[in-house]
Amino acid sequence: MKVIKNYLYNASYQVFILLVPLITTPYLARVLGPKGVGINSFTNSIIQYFILLGSIGVNLYGNRQVAFVRDDKEKLSQTFYEIFFMRLTTVLFACFAFEVFILFIGKYQIYYLAQSVSIIAAAFDISWFFMGVENFAITVLRNFIVKIVTLISIFVFVKSYSDLTMYILILSLSLLIGNLTLFPGLRRYVEMPRLASLNIWRHLLPSLMLFIPQIATQIYLVLNKTMLGLMTSVQASGYFDQSDKMIKMILAVVTATGTVMLPHVANAFVRGEHKKTKEYLYTSFSFVTAISVPMTFGLAAVTPKFVPLFFTNKFSSVIPVMMIESVVILLIAWSNAIGTQYLLPTQQTSSYTFSVVLGAIVNLVANIPLILFYGAIGASIATVLSEFSVTFYQLAIIRGQIDYRSLFVDTFKYLFAGFIMFVVVIFFDRLFIISWVALICEIIIGFVVYVLVLFVLRVKIIYQVKRLFK
Repeated sequence: MKVIKNYLYNASYQVFILLVPLITTPYLARVLGPKGVGINSFTNSIIQYFILLGSIGVNLYGNRQVAFVRDDKEKLSQTFYEIFFMRLTTVLFACFAFEVFILFIGKYQIYYLAQSVSIIAAAFDISWFFMGVENFAITVLRNFIVKIVTLISIFVFVKSYSDLTMYILILSLSLLIGNLTLFPGLRRYVEMPRLASLNIWRHLLPSLMLFIPQIATQIYLVLNKTMLGLMTSVQASGYFDQSDKMIKMILAVVTATGTVMLPHVANAFVRGEHKKTKEYLYTSFSFVTAISVPMTFGLAAVTPKFVPLFFTNKFSSVIPVMMIESVVILLIAWSNAIGTQYLLPTQQTSSYTFSVVLGAIVNLVANIPLILFYGAIGASIATVLSEFSVTFYQLAIIRGQIDYRSLFVDTFKYLFAGFIMFVVVIFFDRLFIISWVALICEIIIGFVVYVLVLFVLRVKIIYQVKRLFK
């Protein structure tokens, strides 16, 4: 039950992080327009490279290392402060690199400066610690007030395109303040160690090993927007960004299992319970498949109605982009279950690293011709191709360690139920006019159809859920 509770907390946290842009997106699409949205997307994609440089893989590495020593307060304290001070140092280096960058950049300087507060915020991000000790409630509760204030600030201070700098600054400051509010919760877990005993650089090399896959991941998460801004237009970058926001919102629910299961599996693995680690993988893989399939098919089906309602008709170019990109929901769900929930906690970092590097290479190579010929649609196709390569490689690399039959139990039933749901929703989509009532009805119809088909096909997860509530 602890894992389920932590999943719900983390899913809530991940969704909540994205909730402010989700709520404000329709408003900002109207106020800032495609150009304003595009400038924010493009400049933020550049800033993410500096944040990545300063973070050096600490989020995954810190989560895992804390999970290894969380039962020993002295080791836990030393581990936390060593990793925290190391990241503080590397973020300062990233800030210096940004100062050099801003001297040579001639366009969008004011927007870059507003975005740069996010680099400072990265130095104080200690969410990895609370995830390692499996306390997900604190990150939800302490950030709630900050996000509400952010939401109110956007509606109060952002009224037109001329307020774009203010909008960017509000988002950046919310990250910084949100991260700072986590520090009071440390007192329960750690005590100040002797500074002379700290060896911060012993974590650098193993953290860099996880930095490599994060660089690769960032390439096919952010590079699309950067390349669209450089090769096509900032508007095209904005179209892709709007689609990407919706995909990430949905993925937050799915990938929350990875953050929860990583310390759980790592703790079981370090105790030598190798059979249990595989059982965790089978269960979580089935779970993420069950919830990601309807999200994939459902989003693709309702996108033609959702986009004009949510973003306005000015963003009609987002429709094909989002329909294509919806495929990555299922692919990332699978790669998250295998990579984050199995390869990393079982210390198969090199295999995980290679998979995401492969994805980054595929994304980069595919982006160039696809973006040149198809713009934002091409970027979405490249994203699907890169995620497919990651998932395919990870499935291949674990073939000698796991039983595919146990891994893919009921998978084809989920896919069949998702396809039936898609056909039914598309049928009703053509009957209903474009309205919020029609959209909500389609979502409800799709959900009911999917669940009914799963009951008819007698999938195992239905009975597992029933047992949980008894």
